[in-house]
Amino acid sequence: MGQQLSCAAQSARHAIQAFHIRGLAALSAQSRRPKRTRAVLDACKGEQLRALLHERPRAFGKPRRTWTLRLAADVCWERGLTPYLVSLETIRQALKRLGVTGRRAKHWITSPDPYYALNKSPAPT
Repeated sequence: MGQQLSCAAQSARHAIQAFHIRGLAALSAQSRRPKRTRAVLDACKGEQLRALLHERPRAFGKPRRTWTLRLAADVCWERGLTPYLVSLETIRQALKRLGVTGRRAKHWITSPDPYYALNKSPAPT
């Protein structure tokens, strides 16, 4: 049955079942978007991801000094934060929900020193 339609037999069975349930409406094009989505990295695992990114990649046996999205996805999967190897977009979206940006640390480091802001400001010309 599926060979004649150039699809898997199970796909043909699903199509027949849908036709029995919905009639001719089953033959019209449907959306391919998922009916529901869930975040693989929820709030708790997102915080674990944040803590993981405060470590050096070399602490996890990786040859790099800096994190990349691919490297973060690999380590999340290896450490069991995700049930499967997730996409770069999944990691990017999780970091976005956490408010983490790709800025280097020198832009947001602060100090309790009362003269820190004064010393950090550019010298007058």
